[in-house]
Amino acid sequence: MIEVKDLKKHYRILKRDPGLRGFIKALFKPVYEIKTAVKDINFHISEGEIVGYIGSNGAGKSTTIKMISGVLTPDEGSITVNGIVPYKDRMNNAYTIGAVFGQRTQLYWDIPVQESFELLKHVYEIPEQDFQKNIALFKEILDLEPLLHIPVRQLSLGQKMRCELAAAFLHNPKIVYLDEPTIGLDVVVKEKIRQFIKDMNRVYKTTIILTTHDMQDIEELCNRIIVIDQGTIMFDGLLEELKKGVTYNRMIQIEIDKQQNFQLPTSLSDHIKVEKIEGQQNSYLLAFNSANVSATDIIQEIMSHYTIQDFTLTEPGIEAIVKEMYERGASSWSNTGN
Repeated sequence: MIEVKDLKKHYRILKRDPGLRGFIKALFKPVYEIKTAVKDINFHISEGEIVGYIGSNGAGKSTTIKMISGVLTPDEGSITVNGIVPYKDRMNNAYTIGAVFGQRTQLYWDIPVQESFELLKHVYEIPEQDFQKNIALFKEILDLEPLLHIPVRQLSLGQKMRCELAAAFLHNPKIVYLDEPTIGLDVVVKEKIRQFIKDMNRVYKTTIILTTHDMQDIEELCNRIIVIDQGTIMFDGLLEELKKGVTYNRMIQIEIDKQQNFQLPTSLSDHIKVEKIEGQQNSYLLAFNSANVSATDIIQEIMSHYTIQDFTLTEPGIEAIVKEMYERGASSWSNTGN
């Protein structure tokens, strides 16, 4: 569905000194700095995949998405989206994609949501039968019925985002780009949106690229993730493969008797990283790698020294994994990643 080869994008940034003198100097003798936002990116995405495209601010995520969606033209390399070169055939490309980009709205601010949907029906030339079918589906999944007759400007952030998602999927696009679709929303609305994305992917086999800083979105929606840093792909593969590359792939949260002071037994000190859990008395987080020591051995050894009130075995969240990836750097991670 999406094929990206040797993609590069550079920006010319005007350098100028502060003040009036700097302004005049830059006006007559401008000096530019070349910043490489994306360099030699390669990946392909198949039909029906939900791919998480993540990275820190300034890593090159937005630039990549803008080139794939046809907003920007690459300096080098090639892109095809559903057989179309997006920046050369913007009109046909626009008919096959949907997008939710941050706080930018595709709904009309002063008219009711239903009328915005009607306008989009004519823009995308959606057959009446398909339009009514999708509206009925969106009402059910996103609970849109109470919102359809309210002007967009009167909607809350969560209500508006639900309507934005409906607008993005209204014309049954082959590909949808979602940029921070759950930012600033409460837990209930986030869950509605995640379920909606899953349902659209399941029913219509829609290919979805998701960029977000909410790692819960990634863990619940994406099997595959692409991590980008400084314009270069650090990792491209299954989420499970990424988790295998971390130093500590398991975590045990323990709570010991309040009368005891915890210190890690010497026999475990080479294999475990310990953190005190803030705000919880005598609770600790033990991070370890299951290839070096088992959870059973850890619990048995600690029980021989302390009274354990409770314990929970979990995996590290994607946020902790990505943090470790950035700390170790792309070159070291590539030896353990895909």
